[in-house]
Amino acid sequence: MKTAKPGWGNRLLNAPYILWAAIFIIVPLIMVAVYAFTETANVFCLEARYKGQTYSYEIEMYSGKILKGDPGSFTLDPEMEGNVNMDYAKDMVAKCLGAERSEVTFTKAKPEYNRVSSFTFANIRTAFSGNYVRAFGQSLWLSVLATLISLVVAYPFAYALSRTSIRSQKIQMLLIMLPMWMNMLIRTYAWTDIIASGGILNKALGFIGLGPFKMLETEGAVVMGMVYNYLPYMILPIYTIMSKIEPSLLEAAEDLGCNGFGKLRRVIMPLSLPGVVSGIIMVFVPSISTFYISYKMSNGKITLIGDLIETQMKNQMTTGGLNVGAALSLLLMVIILICTFILNRVDKDGEGSVMV
Repeated sequence: MKTAKPGWGNRLLNAPYILWAAIFIIVPLIMVAVYAFTETANVFCLEARYKGQTYSYEIEMYSGKILKGDPGSFTLDPEMEGNVNMDYAKDMVAKCLGAERSEVTFTKAKPEYNRVSSFTFANIRTAFSGNYVRAFGQSLWLSVLATLISLVVAYPFAYALSRTSIRSQKIQMLLIMLPMWMNMLIRTYAWTDIIASGGILNKALGFIGLGPFKMLETEGAVVMGMVYNYLPYMILPIYTIMSKIEPSLLEAAEDLGCNGFGKLRRVIMPLSLPGVVSGIIMVFVPSISTFYISYKMSNGKITLIGDLIETQMKNQMTTGGLNVGAALSLLLMVIILICTFILNRVDKDGEGSVMV
């Protein structure tokens, strides 16, 4: 039996989505890969005339490394290393030519940013160095822990929610989504005051003779921040799937002799597996790549891979961090894709069917 080919109408309707995917998914991925496997330089491009001759120079910003042009007998001033500006770059060119700056005419002097140079594996090797590997490991551990806690909390709540009245479901869903209307930065910052040594929680514990406990600046605080911010993403897909489970299936399971645990194991869990997999992916992906939550909940004492990527991107002008950050992002994407593939295989093998 031949499969009907999509008509021109369907193709035209799909065109905006294909264009969106190309612009916001494929192109950024290609850019990340290019920067991850190349070196880039932020350079001063200068063209100078001296004694009737034209000379071209490219000098790396801040570091003062001469990428193009004959350096002659020029030696970089140690005090200027890492702080080279355009004015000093012109002095460098004049000294390279063995002249005074007043004797040189600059016909071109402008900065050029992020010039891609040679292919290299150096950024990938840097990403596999000690500090980065530890950050990857800690990010993976804390994100898995946050995902498991979110699943344990969300699963029974989603089931109970799916079995209440429609009115109650609407009210509870509103309460779940209400914190999401507030900026995540504000929500996270509020928790730092709640769990601080002199915060509301420790003061409340003090009234009953407990504490104060050190909760801030710990891995537990970071995990709590992840769970608080991403728990709705676990609840929603599980609730959506569970709300579609027909009550007649549970009644049939009871008629066949299933107790409460039997219904959970043989009916509810298999049918809710697609929602569980979706929830795990939706919590795990932002958790492993988070950076603000870890920084704020630990006062910068716990550094995850997202924090390192942010730092590299901020320092791109001075340390080539753009390339290392891209390499870290590429490896992070590989980890996420592997975990997503494994979870999708679990979902596919389960097929959401009732166990008999």
